[in-house]
Amino acid sequence: MIARIVADHGNLKPILTAARRGGLTVALTNGCFDLLHVGHVRLLRDASTLADLLVVAVNSDASAHTNKGSGRPILSVAERMEVVAAIAGVDFVTSFDEPTAASLLDSLRPDIHVKGTDWTADTVPERDVVHAYGGRVEIAGDPKTHSSSELIHRLRHDPARRGSRPGRDS
Repeated sequence: MIARIVADHGNLKPILTAARRGGLTVALTNGCFDLLHVGHVRLLRDASTLADLLVVAVNSDASAHTNKGSGRPILSVAERMEVVAAIAGVDFVTSFDEPTAASLLDSLRPDIHVKGTDWTADTVPERDVVHAYGGRVEIAGDPKTHSSSELIHRLRHDPARRGSRPGRDS
């Protein structure tokens, strides 16, 4: 099943409120998700096991540019949301404009805020917001050995990695 894309996260709030009233738990993770890689897939897979519903909030183009720098994002927010929505275990995809997901979390109030292993429970920037409304922070995914930034760097600067592959390209 492909996740439901709800571009305006304000429209997601009543859906999640009704789900929680029905006894379901909600987890939310967020990020740029530019050039999806195995680290993203593992984070989303693990995050989906922590609650009944998984919401993925994708940084808007402006927010991704502010956080990642010049030339980023590579893909538009609409394209990034569509790719994330196709990942198994993701129930809803939305976007947000701020540099962090603090106001989004305060609005949607998921039971669990999930971050990747490049964070600790004490360094998650939105930690205080989540704790203030009674939620909890969880760290998920594999060790942070994958990054879109590194992948982009390799593609731009390592000709051997972007050349043809034996048996695949001629």
